Amino acid sequence: MNLGIPIASGNTAEIFLHEDKIIKVFNERLPCGEATYEAGKQKLAYSTGLPVPKILDVEKIDGKQALIMEYVKGKTLGELISDSPGDAGHYMDLSVDIQLKIHSMKVDTLEPMKMKLANQIDGVGELSQRLKEVLIERLDEITFEERLCHGDLHLNNLIMSEDGSLTIIDWIDSSSGDIRADAYRTYLLYSQVSLELAELYLRLYCQKSGLSKEEIFIWAPIIAGARLSESVSTENSQRLLAIVNKYCP
Repeated sequence: MNLGIPIASGNTAEIFLHEDKIIKVFNERLPCGEATYEAGKQKLAYSTGLPVPKILDVEKIDGKQALIMEYVKGKTLGELISDSPGDAGHYMDLSVDIQLKIHSMKVDTLEPMKMKLANQIDGVGELSQRLKEVLIERLDEITFEERLCHGDLHLNNLIMSEDGSLTIIDWIDSSSGDIRADAYRTYLLYSQVSLELAELYLRLYCQKSGLSKEEIFIWAPIIAGARLSESVSTENSQRLLAIVNKYCP
């Protein structure tokens, strides 16, 4: 099948717009069932009533796993801020409101955050065995009410349509866990590119959620340690290690 030129690509897949549908074609190196696994997470998020693209099908295209979903026309909030930097506060405010809607959802059939993070930390080669044990012990000690967490929420995973409505995309990292951890993950992603943007996000999230920076930052070493497992080319592993060592001397 000729899907044309991808409109986006990442570490795990290429994204195509074909016949008014979004087709996510996964890399061959990924395990069998990856598309079905991601589809299940997105279907669960869709079932809550949140604005999430509908999954249409899971199939094989030219021998590769593919996820087919509805196309949402619009621009990401990241693109809108690039077009109009002076409106950063407005768009960040909208992003926090939608994240709080996600965090209001209770789910009990999604991957547990604690198990996901523990597995990630355990597989990080840059962490000593001592640090792994410290992080997993801290992870076990934290108590929370399980809520829906996106796991990768940022301005480029929120699409604004012409009518002003927002749609949340990219649910592969979602889990049932602590909203404070999800908030710190978002902060960590922003701080990678702009500390100013990260602080804007944190200030708005704390104001709207009633949580303090200190409550959110108890997750700092755990989330930073787990992110080391992702081997993201744009991320600085030394930065993540510095965060872990700061909280786990």
